[in-house]
Amino acid sequence: MNAQLKKGVLELIVLESVRKRDMYGYELVEEVSKVIDVNEGTIYPLLKRLTNEHYFETYLRESTEGPPRKYYHLTAAGVLYRDSLEKEWDELQKRVCRFLKAAAEEEK
Repeated sequence: MNAQLKKGVLELIVLESVRKRDMYGYELVEEVSKVIDVNEGTIYPLLKRLTNEHYFETYLRESTEGPPRKYYHLTAAGVLYRDSLEKEWDELQKRVCRFLKAAAEEEK
């Protein structure tokens, strides 16, 4: 997938994943990778930025497999931001589809 396209939808996918349930970083990498190919070096800076912008709150939870894990929880501001991104995505998707359909019709 084109890197710019991926970057554009990554926030929405991360926010939606955490909206469903609180997750820790590596768990998010695995979840997002089901949709688009990402690695930890992509996800962790995004999580830090979204936390700094108050879209996520974090807390530690003990793990049976090592040190405590930092979990991400979507805040009320995060829900609103996710909803606005989804609306923007829906509108963009519709516009691009209309454009491509019109272009295909012109070629006929």
